[in-house]
Amino acid sequence: MRAAVLNAIGDETLDLRDDVTTVDPGPHEVRIRVRASGICHSDLSAMDGTLPALAPGVVGHEGAGEVLEIGSGVEHLAPGDHVTVSFVPPCGNCPSCLRGEPNLCPVHAIAAFSTPRFRLGDQPLFGYAGLGTFAEEVVVPAPGAIKVDPDVPFETAALVACGVLTGVGAVLNTARVEPGSTVVVLGCGGVGISVIQGARLAGASVIVAVDPVTGKHDIAKRFGATHATTPEGLEAVKQQVTSMEGFDYAFDVVGHPGTIRSAWDNARRGGSVVIVGAGRGDAMVQFSAQELFLHDKKILGSFYGSAHVHRDTGRMLKFWRAGLLDLDGMISKRLGFDDINTGLGLLREGSTDVIRQVVTIG
Repeated sequence: MRAAVLNAIGDETLDLRDDVTTVDPGPHEVRIRVRASGICHSDLSAMDGTLPALAPGVVGHEGAGEVLEIGSGVEHLAPGDHVTVSFVPPCGNCPSCLRGEPNLCPVHAIAAFSTPRFRLGDQPLFGYAGLGTFAEEVVVPAPGAIKVDPDVPFETAALVACGVLTGVGAVLNTARVEPGSTVVVLGCGGVGISVIQGARLAGASVIVAVDPVTGKHDIAKRFGATHATTPEGLEAVKQQVTSMEGFDYAFDVVGHPGTIRSAWDNARRGGSVVIVGAGRGDAMVQFSAQELFLHDKKILGSFYGSAHVHRDTGRMLKFWRAGLLDLDGMISKRLGFDDINTGLGLLREGSTDVIRQVVTIG
C-alpha cells in the first residue's frame, strides 16, 4: 500500500512509497482503511524532534476511515463501520482511566514506542503516536477506533480526532469557561480556531484572537472571535475590553515560552492560564515565586483537551449537526495523498490559507 514514511528525525519531507504493509491485527486490534487525515502542526513537531517520535516510521495522527478487519476479541466494532482514530486510546483499567482521566492513559501510548505498526520489507516501521494516518491502512488498538455515523464526511470526522477535541475540549473540559467570561487565545492555527469556537460555544462575551499573521485575523473573527490583534497590539486591546484588569481565561495554543508567559501576563488575578500548545521538552518558562503566590492564577495543562474520546467525539459531532461548530469551514483544502508534502510546506510557512489541511486517502 501507499504510505508517507519519515526516514529520519530532522527530514523536512516524507518519502512517498507504495511498498509498505501493516502488521496483522491482534485479538484486540482493528485494521482500518484510512479515508482522510488532517495535517497537524504536531506532525511537523514529530518530524523535527520537538515531540517524541520514532523513525523510520509513518507520520499522521488525525484521521478517519472504515473498519476492514477486527480481532477476535473486539465486540463493539464490525467491518464496514466508519470510525475516527485516537492517539490516546483509553485502556479502561489503569488509574488514569478509573479516575476519569482517560486522555492521560499511558498503556497504549507507551506501547506505541515499542510496537511497530508497519513494515517495509523486513524493516519495521513505527506509527507516529501509535497511528500513522499518512497511510492507506492502519492497525490500531480497538479502543482507539471511535465509531461515527456513516453520513459524517470522512474529512469532517478526521478533524474531530485531534484538533477539535484538543481545542474545544480545552475550553469545555479543562478550563470550563463560564458564560459571560473574557477570553484571549494566542495562536490562530487549526487548534486555536477550535479554541475560539469552543469559547463561543461556552458563551464567552469577549474572545480576543492573537496571531502575528494578520491574514489570520479575519479568519478568527469568522469563527467567533470578537477582536483580533497582533501580539504587539494585545496590550491596547486588553485595556479596551477588560479595563486593564486582564482576561478571565488565557489560552496559549503555541507552546513557546514567550507565548506561555504572555498568556500568564494577560490573565487577570485569579484567572486561568491554559496551556494547549505542544512545546519542546527543553523549553523553560520563568515565573517568580512571589507572582505565583500573589496573583492566585491557575495554570492548567490541557493534553488532548482533557477529552473522554468516546464521549466527546459524539458531542462534537452533535454540535456540528446543530450548527454550533463549523467543522466543514475549517477544511481549507482537500489535498490528495500525493500532496502531503505540499500540505506540510504550507503549514510550515504559516500560510493564511491554512486552517486545517486535510488529505484524502483512497
